[in-house]
Amino acid sequence: MSQTTTYAGSTGAAKSEIETSTIRAISWRLIPFLVLAYFFSYLDRVNLGFAALTMNAELKFTPLIFSWGAGIFFIGYFIFEVPSNLALEKFGASRWIARIMVTWGIISALMALTSGVTSFYVLRFLLGVAEAGFFPGIILYLTYWYPAEYRARFLAAFAIAVPVSTVIGAPVSGLLLGLDGAMGLKGWQWLFIIEGIPSVLLGIVTWFYLTDRPEKADWLSAEQKAWLKTKLDAEIAAKQAVKHMSLGEALTSPKVIMLSLVYFGFVGALYGMQFWLPQIVKAFGLTNAQTGFVTAIPYLFGTIAMILWARHSDATRERVMHVGAPLLLTAVALGVSSYLTDPTLTMIVLTVAAIGVFCCFGVFWTLPTAWLSGTAAAGAIALINSIGNLAGFGGPYLIGWVKEATGQTSTGLLVLAVLPLIAGILVFIGGHDSKHEFAEQGR
Repeated sequence: MSQTTTYAGSTGAAKSEIETSTIRAISWRLIPFLVLAYFFSYLDRVNLGFAALTMNAELKFTPLIFSWGAGIFFIGYFIFEVPSNLALEKFGASRWIARIMVTWGIISALMALTSGVTSFYVLRFLLGVAEAGFFPGIILYLTYWYPAEYRARFLAAFAIAVPVSTVIGAPVSGLLLGLDGAMGLKGWQWLFIIEGIPSVLLGIVTWFYLTDRPEKADWLSAEQKAWLKTKLDAEIAAKQAVKHMSLGEALTSPKVIMLSLVYFGFVGALYGMQFWLPQIVKAFGLTNAQTGFVTAIPYLFGTIAMILWARHSDATRERVMHVGAPLLLTAVALGVSSYLTDPTLTMIVLTVAAIGVFCCFGVFWTLPTAWLSGTAAAGAIALINSIGNLAGFGGPYLIGWVKEATGQTSTGLLVLAVLPLIAGILVFIGGHDSKHEFAEQGR
């Protein structure tokens, strides 16, 4: 095979052997490990929804107190997000991701010490500070390894940890509540401790396992490194030929602000469901263990849909419809669910809402990474994620506020539906230049 053919990428009908072997090696090395890390990250962030099934009554937390505690995580997350992602760019992924994981695991386990409102708020805020930078850091990290045509499917493969953390974590969390009284601890305390420790251990492994950049990867051959460098350098050159953005220009770009608002609507729907769904399901009259298994159903379907949808987006090289349509579907489903009283119909519609949320997840991050690189990408991705994750405060708080005012969680879902509705409309208004994203490939 000639040098030209080897490094040409995938502009022909068939991919070259070196391309296939390189992408396969990267994927087997990085994706399973990163999925596992994100699994525990997300589990430690949202297991509060299950702890609330018994913790709220024992500590006399009202819906608004719980909503503040669930949401204040994202205030700390917001404040430290951009600095954390810039630190990853400077110090390297292996060291910085390891630091993030160890600290969040320790603080997550310390949530077992919650004794009242103040300690609840402080620990949740510190958990957000500790975890800031993990998700956007990995999004940035994956752009070091994957060319544009592969990003949607592998971003979705990484993000699969979100629904899977509920598919697996929901039943496990429900069962852990059954440890109530063991060694003098409450079930919700055991939940925080047992689900926090793996993050600390995995963080230590991360320091030694992750490779910061392709040129340092001794698990790739010289030929594979050369192909990847040629491919990624050509993409960066194509982006910078259009416009080379500084960090300041990226952070103030109208397009970045628009994407931040889109992500805000997406995250509001995601966390609004995530923190309150266990309580919605428990109200059907189920036990804690049954609640765990039933809560996992929407996320199981969301997992399957997310992977298939991202693959379809990469295959068709279309992004706008693949992000905007699922957001509108989520808005409609959340709105319809607020009018239902039958448990089965409610779960069917909420499953549709979950499918919409997760179909958007993997594809969304191809939008900013298509035209940003280097430090500008690090800062902009972090800004989008930090602004978007403020909805992690707004979404749960919105439902809690409406529930306390009306006594109905379902009414809160109707109000929540406005966020993905606006986000979906913004995607179609903002558009996306797919030709620019795939410019290096010449088609």
